[in-house]
Amino acid sequence: MKILIVGANGRVGTKLMALLSESHTVYAGVRNAEAPNAVALDLTAPLLEITKAVKSVQPDVIYFTAGSRGKNLLQVDAFGAVKLIQAAKTAGVPRFVMLSTVYALQPERWNEGILADLSDYYIAKFFADHWLVHHSDLDYTILQPGPLEDTPGTGRIAVDVAEPRGNSMDDVAATLAAIITIPETVGKVITMSGGDTPIAEALAS
Repeated sequence: MKILIVGANGRVGTKLMALLSESHTVYAGVRNAEAPNAVALDLTAPLLEITKAVKSVQPDVIYFTAGSRGKNLLQVDAFGAVKLIQAAKTAGVPRFVMLSTVYALQPERWNEGILADLSDYYIAKFFADHWLVHHSDLDYTILQPGPLEDTPGTGRIAVDVAEPRGNSMDDVAATLAAIITIPETVGKVITMSGGDTPIAEALAS
């Protein structure tokens, strides 16, 4: 299977690329395409350029794991994601997996705790997730983990929990990799937390 990861040089994207490269042909969609299997793809570029980059790979699956870390929320996290979704549809890519964040589609939760200080980020993620669900016609999955932690993975998670806990980035990457192997994940928005259930079992439930 050919897979394009946009945001492959990020914290989760790097781990995801290593996992998927064991069994698939994986391309990294990055601004500066100097490494092997890297494709020049700038999310702030016009839609036509992004579509051309996607068509050059002709992937079976696109992963969106990119993020501006608050520096360019509108152009990258929001509109960049939407343009990539549009490019996937135009290029005939059937499967799209989005890495998002907990409560991105639940604005009523945004005033809770530290989330109240992240309103611009949440608005950007809402825009991207909402577009994928309601305007893409793609076989999508959106993974919405709680806070990311740089801790060793356990291979066990919980899904669709009311109050998500922290998530090892190793487990987030492993969950993203498993999503494309489990048909039950298509058309779902999955809230993820650290938990006690093996990843594949949790995703298939």
